[in-house]
Amino acid sequence: MTVATAFAVAAVLALAVAVLLAGRAAVATHAARSAAELAALAGAHALREGLDPCTAASRIAAANGAELPVCTVDGHDVVARAEVHVELGVLGSRAASAVARAGPV
Repeated sequence: MTVATAFAVAAVLALAVAVLLAGRAAVATHAARSAAELAALAGAHALREGLDPCTAASRIAAANGAELPVCTVDGHDVVARAEVHVELGVLGSRAASAVARAGPV
């Protein structure tokens, strides 16, 4: 194996790792968006039923593998921000977050 071939193989492997890490980050972003939307919907439903909306939203976020650091009631709407932590190998751990609002139409 020549030196040029070894560098080419190393470059292809580095590119493959970069693509896999980008894919992991994208999946975490989608999971955070889904968790935020479902949590906001659960909170809005609980608010309509006279229950604590943030407790319901937090439970749904946890069931979807996310944390709910922000949950607020704005009139008849519930605003929820969900975070999903993702390990990115040598880049460390990052958090993907999303915000959603739900309420009556």
